[in-house]
Amino acid sequence: MSWGTELWDQFDNLEKHTQWGIEFVERYTKFVKERSEIEASYAKQMRNLSKKYQPKKSSREEEESKYTFCRAFLASLNELNDYAGQHEVISENLNSQIISVLTNYLQEHKTERKSHFHDGRKAQQQIESSWKQLEVCKRRFERDCKEADRAQQYFEKMDSDINVTKADVEKARQQAQTRHQMASDSKNEYSSYLHKFNQEQNQHYYTVIPDIFQKLQEMEEKRIERIGVCMKSFAEVDRQVIPIVGKCLDGMTIAAESIEPKNDSKQVVESYKSGFEPPGDVDFEDYGQAMTRTVSETSLGRESVRERPSGGKSKGKLWPFIKNKNKLSLKLGSGPEDFSHLPPEQRRKKLQSKIDELNKDIHKETDARDALAKMKDVYEKNPQMGDPASVDPRLAEVGQNIEKLQFEVQKFEGWLAEVEGRMPSKSDAHRRQSGLYETQNSNSTTPVGNNNCAQDRESSPDGSYTEEQSSETQVKINANPTLATSSTPEFDDEFDDEETLPTIGTCKALYPFEGKNEGTISVAEGELLYVIEEDKGDGWTRVRRNEDEEGYIPSSYVEVFLETNAKGAMTYI
Repeated sequence: MSWGTELWDQFDNLEKHTQWGIEFVERYTKFVKERSEIEASYAKQMRNLSKKYQPKKSSREEEESKYTFCRAFLASLNELNDYAGQHEVISENLNSQIISVLTNYLQEHKTERKSHFHDGRKAQQQIESSWKQLEVCKRRFERDCKEADRAQQYFEKMDSDINVTKADVEKARQQAQTRHQMASDSKNEYSSYLHKFNQEQNQHYYTVIPDIFQKLQEMEEKRIERIGVCMKSFAEVDRQVIPIVGKCLDGMTIAAESIEPKNDSKQVVESYKSGFEPPGDVDFEDYGQAMTRTVSETSLGRESVRERPSGGKSKGKLWPFIKNKNKLSLKLGSGPEDFSHLPPEQRRKKLQSKIDELNKDIHKETDARDALAKMKDVYEKNPQMGDPASVDPRLAEVGQNIEKLQFEVQKFEGWLAEVEGRMPSKSDAHRRQSGLYETQNSNSTTPVGNNNCAQDRESSPDGSYTEEQSSETQVKINANPTLATSSTPEFDDEFDDEETLPTIGTCKALYPFEGKNEGTISVAEGELLYVIEEDKGDGWTRVRRNEDEEGYIPSSYVEVFLETNAKGAMTYI
């Protein structure tokens, strides 16, 4: 069906309909634009969400990367970032494939529509003008006919009147003839213009208007077709990213399935294992026996002494079996160069990791040295390529770097050997759990300890803890006179000038400690001592074994039992 034949008289309605079609395209374009903005905003929010929960560059996050569930979450965040990228692709494709296309097309459509309706109005104005001209000719012919009739009647009247002169009759006759001639001319003109108008009207309604309306119909069909194509593209834009979105979701699923609870539990052991042995049986303490400061034959100080893992200078330690009311945290990766602040197992791992890192650096420097040596050899064989002497400074620098790194490796290997030598074996642990450790005589000595355990009170470990004061008074002396302290004049003078300090409680050694530094005293694991001065925040506690032996030991090595009514405790630091 053609608009030109079926709607030949609906020019105004077609104008309204095509204008509504343009408004529909504009509305659909606005809809797609808002959808594009939503996709872009959603993608931005998803990217920000992924970025917000990305691990920061900190030691804690590096520790977390060891666990499979943390790595799975990181992989999911990366997949979510890619997922957000696909929504950005949707937004970009909506802009390029629909919004831009419809915007350009709409301009062309408006221009074409304007041109067609301009031609239609021009044709209408032309046919209306012809109709008006025809009406003028018709009215002129009608007027002339009436004038001719009146002139003829006047002539006939004058001709029948006997009182009228012959000249007047002749004049009336000539006037009637003139009017008849004018009416005849008007008739011919009207007839000619009527024929012309009919031709123009026929051409207008059967040629000009149908052609214009046909073009409008084709234009409107193209508009509808373009809308259909854009609606299809609207769906295809989503369909194109579905495979990639599916891969992102598959990646999230794979990341979730990669979580290994057993492996993560193993990593917890690897991360926090201290290397210490569980504590042995608690000895019976006879409170019915009178307190004495004499050396006891059955003193717990005669128990076999094992070396405590190095780390006397640690800060903020959480040694096992210590009730810490302040809940001090152990920050791995901080502390002295030899990692002596860490428990044995953690220290061994850190030292081994450092050695592996240094070996990699040595390997890199060795490769660089070999490359420089080859370059120098090429220069020596082909002087035109370069001066061999120019490579020597770099070779010397690389050699020095290798020597420094090798020295560092030797240093850390020494510490590692020391730690591995101090680590308790499984047989020792079994013997300890079985209660096969027997007390040794007073002549037993402790193995050589780590010189890094304690340097002086200024560099002492301040990882002491706050213990609730006990109302119980536990006093038991564990004498071990052979564990003598390495006193210095500074501390000797201090002790000589002071009066004997009163005891304010007792303490039990949780780990063995070799007091080889100034003012310290050696203790064996499980030994009971008097406390004469509690920790004042520097990480050291002053204790007394007997009247002749007293000194400082790390507060984190002992469990203190203060007397509720203890008086006279004074600080001489």
